[in-house]
Amino acid sequence: MPTPNRREFLTTAAGTCAALSLGRLPADAADVSFRGRIRKAVKFHMVKDDNRSLHEKFQLLKDLGYDGTEIHTKLKLDKHEVQAASEAAGLPIHGVINSNNTDINSAVDLSKFYGGSSVLVVAGRVNENMPYDENWTEWLGRLQAAAPYAQQQGIRLLVENVWNNFLLSPLEMARFIDEIDSEAVGVYFDVGNVVRFGWPEQWIRILGSRIGKLDIKEYSRKLQQDAGLWKGFNVEIGEGSCNWPAVRQALDEIGFAGWATAEVPGGGRDRLADIARRMDDVLALAPV
Repeated sequence: MPTPNRREFLTTAAGTCAALSLGRLPADAADVSFRGRIRKAVKFHMVKDDNRSLHEKFQLLKDLGYDGTEIHTKLKLDKHEVQAASEAAGLPIHGVINSNNTDINSAVDLSKFYGGSSVLVVAGRVNENMPYDENWTEWLGRLQAAAPYAQQQGIRLLVENVWNNFLLSPLEMARFIDEIDSEAVGVYFDVGNVVRFGWPEQWIRILGSRIGKLDIKEYSRKLQQDAGLWKGFNVEIGEGSCNWPAVRQALDEIGFAGWATAEVPGGGRDRLADIARRMDDVLALAPV
């Protein structure tokens, strides 16, 4: 079945508008837990400890309670050694990050090799040299061309909402995904990336089942105003402007279950343990 059809899209959007007009947030929103429904991960490059071997890095994440990790295609690692370390620690690689690399098929192959299920895609970048409409046409065509191979390999191409001056509203992102019209293409939704100009819970309801995976980070509107645009990211998960109970409620409404991966500055054991704890808090993953 293709991604949500026009009727589902319009129904979802209409429901969202009605909810917003009523200021909806059920009293029990804070009680929504994703324990057993969300699998917690970090980007592998966040493990900052050169004294640890590949296996020790995977084992560290396993020991800290992570369910998996995600690896960027640009990392200069021997894929066979990485896979051996992953298997030895019992910590899966759930996907690969390919950013706006146009060689999508190779990323699909790497994700399949690791036993992953996705490739994170950034759909180009709009600037003075790349007009908005041209970027739309170029990446729409590129993803439509790549989708059949990805589907054949059992890998989803998930387009992330990033600061690339493109797909600046949830309605537009939904339209972009729907025009590709493939089961193999969806959304990699980054919760923190939209706080600067929107509300994550609204995006989640509108994008609905198009969302395949989540990136978890935070953003502070106060820091944005006081210190500058990019400074808004200089805040820990759970301490910024994201309304996490509302995010959980929206995720619950769309029936989300799957991978959520932290994308924040990494570090050693203590830092990674703190990130895990913060993810448990904002997604209500910890045992009651």
